[in-house]
Amino acid sequence: MSSQQDVERDEPVIPFVAPNRSPRVEGIGLMDVTPERAAARRLAAGLREMIDLLSRTTASAEELNRAADAAESFGELLRELPAGLTYKGFAEAATAGGELEGVKPGDDRWNTFFDHSPFIGLANPLSPPLFMEYVEDRVEATVTFSSAYEGPPGCVHGGYVAGAFDELLGATQALSGAQGMTAHLGVDYRRPTPLERELQLTGWFDRREGRKIYARGEIRCDGVLTAEAQGLFIAIEPGHFKALLDERDKLS
Repeated sequence: MSSQQDVERDEPVIPFVAPNRSPRVEGIGLMDVTPERAAARRLAAGLREMIDLLSRTTASAEELNRAADAAESFGELLRELPAGLTYKGFAEAATAGGELEGVKPGDDRWNTFFDHSPFIGLANPLSPPLFMEYVEDRVEATVTFSSAYEGPPGCVHGGYVAGAFDELLGATQALSGAQGMTAHLGVDYRRPTPLERELQLTGWFDRREGRKIYARGEIRCDGVLTAEAQGLFIAIEPGHFKALLDERDKLS
């Protein structure tokens, strides 16, 4: 899917996300891919591969200790680099809610927090990552979980299946036109979800009852249903998200 792939641009793009669309679906594709951001994504991809390789290695103690020495040296290198938040916002933002404090459209930091999401972030080595897009009145996504996400033998851990649904339905509930946070997530595991296979996810808006927003979704592999989910989201005033953001920034 092209909506979240790296795209080179000569100048900043002013992003537009419709009121009933989630920027977590379109935000990464709207970002200006600076050299620093491209390098961060490249580094994250390398670390993601290392995590996968470590989860599958059958190396000896001597070989593992040699690799550990290299990892500790690399850690020292990273500790010497400047530290702090390089973005505005929060990776779990669900819907478009106006300008962020101190960030105007076209600002290089606009939407950059999505790069750090644990599920869709291209600059987060813990992210699988999950790629989402809007297709008519639904959200469709693809993801391939590596062996690092294993639960039952050869299958995705149920917690990561639930996490993928939370990300998917968090974007889907935006179709209601409101901004909400997860209140309840129920997952029905129909059969094991395989590792190392591309999974197809679909989410759709169910209904809204006052502040309560309901969304549903499913995961399939080659057309075979592996899991279903029902999510309840509570519409939240934008000021509540701002309060959470202020508290987070105090810790940085």
